[in-house]
This record gives sequence, C-alpha cells and structure tokens, in this order.
Amino acid sequence: MASGKQTPRQKMINLMYLIFIAMLALNMSKEVLAAFGIMNERMEASNIKTTESNLAFLEGLETKASEDSAKYEKLYKDAQQIKTLSQEYYDYLEGLKSEMMKETEDPKDYAVMDKSDYLDQKFFQGDNLAAGGKEFMKRITDYRTQVAAIVPASIKESIEARFETGDANNGKVPKRDGTMQDWINYHYEGFPQVASLAKLTALQADVKATEEDALKSMLEGELTSQVSLKNFATSLFASKSAFYSGEKYDGKIIISKTDNSSTPVKAELTLDGRKMTDGKDYRLEAGGVKLLIGAGAPGDHTVEGTLYFMQDGEEIEVPVKNAFATISKPNAALIAADKMNVVYRGVSNPMSISIPGIPNNKVSASAPGLTKRNGSSYVMNPGKGRTVKIVASGILPDGQRISTPATFRIKDIPRPSGSVSKQTGSLKLPRRNLEIATISAMLEDFDFDLNLAVSGFKFKVPGQPTVAVNGSKLDSRAKSALKRAKRGDAVQIFDINAYITNNKSYKLKKVSPVVVEITN
Repeated sequence: MASGKQTPRQKMINLMYLIFIAMLALNMSKEVLAAFGIMNERMEASNIKTTESNLAFLEGLETKASEDSAKYEKLYKDAQQIKTLSQEYYDYLEGLKSEMMKETEDPKDYAVMDKSDYLDQKFFQGDNLAAGGKEFMKRITDYRTQVAAIVPASIKESIEARFETGDANNGKVPKRDGTMQDWINYHYEGFPQVASLAKLTALQADVKATEEDALKSMLEGELTSQVSLKNFATSLFASKSAFYSGEKYDGKIIISKTDNSSTPVKAELTLDGRKMTDGKDYRLEAGGVKLLIGAGAPGDHTVEGTLYFMQDGEEIEVPVKNAFATISKPNAALIAADKMNVVYRGVSNPMSISIPGIPNNKVSASAPGLTKRNGSSYVMNPGKGRTVKIVASGILPDGQRISTPATFRIKDIPRPSGSVSKQTGSLKLPRRNLEIATISAMLEDFDFDLNLAVSGFKFKVPGQPTVAVNGSKLDSRAKSALKRAKRGDAVQIFDINAYITNNKSYKLKKVSPVVVEITN
C-alpha cells in the first residue's frame, strides 16, 4: 500500500482490500478441505472394490489349492497370512478414523474439519511420542517387515518403499528448509482433520494394493514356471474317464499349451511296452498327440516315451508316462455342477447327475433342496449351512445297486454394486442425466443372470440434507436438492435397497454406493 499521509477514504479502501484478501484465503481453505474430503471418499470407494477383488482372487487360489495342493497349497497359506496381517492393520487404521470422526456431526461437512487436535493429542506429548504415536509407528513397521518376509523377492522393495518411515535417516525426513524432522511429525502433526483422514485412508489403500500385488505376484510366479516347455508335463484327455472292453479309445496325450506352436515335431511312444507306429497307433496334431489305439482288455494300460518340441531352434524333450483304465462296467456316479464347483444360496443352481452305462430312469439323487427336472437335469436350491451332500444311486444291468456321495460348498450371492444408468463406482454425469437416471443394482462377473430391482435409496448432495427416496428414480425432493448442486460436486447414492424379483425372501448383501460428479 502507498506510504505517507492517506485520506480517510484511502484508508477505508485499503482496509476493505485486506478484508477481501482474507476472504479469498478463507474460501480457498474451504475448497482445499473439500478437495481432501472428496479424495477421501473416492479412495474409500476404491478400497471397497479392491477388497472385493482380493477376496475373489483368494477364493480362486483356495480352489486351485484344493485341486492341486502340490503347486498351490503353500501359495494359498502365504496368501492367507498376508490377508490376516493386512486385515489387522486395516482395521487398526479404521479404528483411528472412527475415533477421529466421533465428535463430527456431519462426516460430509469437510469445511469444518480444519482442526488438528485429535492426532496431535493421540500421537504427541510435548517433544516426545505419546503411547498412541508409538503404537502407530510399531504397527506400520511391523506390517512392512512381516509382509516383506512373505512376498516374492520381486516386490519386496516396492512394499518397503510404500511403507517407508525415514529408516535410512534414523526415522527422519528432510523438510523444505533442509532441516530434518521425525517422519511421524512431518506427516501427521498439525494437519487439518480432513487431511489426516485422507492420509489414513491412503494408508489403507496402500494395504489393499500391497495385498493385491502380493497375490498377483505369487500366482504369476507359478504361471511363469508352468509356461516353460522344460517344465511341461503330459496328461491323457478323452471324452469319458472309463471305457468298456472292446470300445475304441478316443483319448489323446495333451500338454498345457494347445495351439500350433506346441505341436510335437516327432514322438517315440510305447503302449504296455509295445512300440507304437505313427499314422497307425497315433498321429501328431496341434497341442499334442492323438491316440488311435483300441481300449484293450479290462485293466490298467500305460503309454510311455518321449515327445519332441522345437523351442528357439533347439529340440526339447518332454517325457511321457501316462496311464488309463479300461473297465467292464461302471462303478461310480458322475455328479457335476453345470456352472461352477459351488452352489449359491438364493439361486436355482442347474446340475447334471448321471451314472455312465445306466439309463437316467434307473438313476436317483437326493439332497436337501434338490429337485429333479427331467432326464439327468436337476435343480439345487440350497438352504442353511456351508456344504450340501448329494447322494446319487443307480441300478446296474446285473441288478447291483451303487451309491456315490458328493459334497458341494454353499456360498452366498456376492455383494451387488449400485449403478446409475448401468455405470458403477465413481462416474461423471451432467445434472440432467442424473435427474432422469434409473438407480439399479448389478452383480458384476456373476455366473447367474439374476433380475435385481431397487425399492429405495438415499441421495446426498454436498451441503444439502440427505433425502430418502422410494423407488428407483429421483423424486421431487431429490431433484430439488440436485438443483442446488454445483459443478464438480460429488453427489452420493447410498443405502440402496435391492432385492431379487423372483426371490424377495433372500436378503442380499449391502449394495455398494455410487458417487456421481456433476459436470455442469
């Protein structure tokens, strides 16, 4: 401002100018606080999706471990340990966030979250760390150390960097002025409440990302080992698992890759010690060797020898030693779920139950919730419990009755995702599009096509009261609140009530929310 003597009018102008600058700074501060809040919401939504993805991945690894324990049992145990460590640390961070927000009336009013009292009092005591600060540091270092000891070496460095706490400088990090400060003070002392909330959520996101990286890296390592031709093994594949005496055996020796690049260049094979002839007893084809032999007499038969493949200009040998059985009559039932190796509660699961060599009218099956349609087709509607045992019985041509049990896992329908105009998660829409949009629920990547309907939801516009809506479209109150939304506002649609139209008695898991950013 100008120096020297000033008129009363100039003094008033200068004062108003100072007030104006202060107001601009205040508004900018509120915008920054709101930005932290929106970022926190999006990270929390992302954490939910990553959690679901990791759970699905872990379930797939569990299935692989049950099918091939030699390859996947240790991977599955390591994955379970990482899951346990991650969940414990994630829950600890969630507890900190809950305590921090306990005194906040509206968890979405980020403009008032400008105080730093909670973490300052929780973590620090004068120039030293309080008990809460010591626990926070111990938790992050313990998690980093324990997980890094389990994961493959290829991702250890990234995990240590992700949860780095200034260890290279005795727990200190450089400030902008070149001086050193304790890591925890640098990141958590004196920050606004909403900024600390976002930082804790970011740590939770790092936990979920670490869990995801570990699971993927472990499985990729196993898959890399399997795709090398030097590690290939052979197996027999046929249209059925057993053959009657005198039948033509239609199986072939296959390897993991079944494309033109894996066609053998030659083969040297024997059947029960007898040399086999190319073109008569077998022929080379894409992915393996097609056998042209007869099934032979009842009993076990062995195919041995060597297959030769070309890899990088060199001939690679793959040893063959496989066996098949020829039987004179069936001795076991074949029970298989048409869609997957589990049955879902709340869903009519189609199943096929038959016994080779026995007509369907001589086969019966029983289990709680199992109903026969026709022929070998059944429908399973499981009730309570975690497993269901199906017992199939049949009468052989000689009058002998055989009976075979099979146990299936029962799982609940996975958590639906809320959607706006068939879009889930976080999205951007013009105000008019949201106003006329239909709110629905979807089961993404689910094997059954269930018809879900929405009976109501809650609608939240920043700065406006939450509106409870009946039905699947915005009512007049919600539209009125939407009109007050500004460009860039993140509108939330949550507590979505969904149900299966043809099975309203089944209680679905809580539907994940949708966040819509207004673009105009």
